[in-house]
Amino acid sequence: MLGRTDPPTGKRKGSRGVLFTGQAEATIDAKSRLAIPAKFRARWDKDAEGTTWCCVPWVKTNTLRLYPLSTFEQLSQAGRTAPSLTPSDDRAELDLIIHSATEQVDIDSNNRIRLASWQVEGLGLTSEVVVLGAGDHLEIRDRACWQGSFKDKLASMAALADRLGSTQA
Repeated sequence: MLGRTDPPTGKRKGSRGVLFTGQAEATIDAKSRLAIPAKFRARWDKDAEGTTWCCVPWVKTNTLRLYPLSTFEQLSQAGRTAPSLTPSDDRAELDLIIHSATEQVDIDSNNRIRLASWQVEGLGLTSEVVVLGAGDHLEIRDRACWQGSFKDKLASMAALADRLGSTQA
């Protein structure tokens, strides 16, 4: 069945990519390196997905979003009817902002990525962070902020699902 998850690997049957779930505490060291937590590495296949990730700053939530390169490439083309040398002004501006703010990062032999210091500092992230599974990507958030807001997020889940229509049979 499309979209069902294979429990041992976390791979979605009938689709490409990985389903990232859960959360893990982590630390950004003095060299802006972050070790990808083992629970997420176990779900990710280096041979299939590669070792390059795209790190996208998301200012609205002060979050760094980490996408496997293949997922980022797919999502950056989503919703487009055809490539164009003359996109609309809004499309051109959004493409410029997203792609110029995105940094490609490679996972080293110790399963760490080096985050761009301008992204970390620009979002005000501290060294104490949480890495969150967010479906097709991981999110890096300040640990204290996340812990302070998590209960409220859980409490709002049903209302949010209703607004999005996902509770309909």
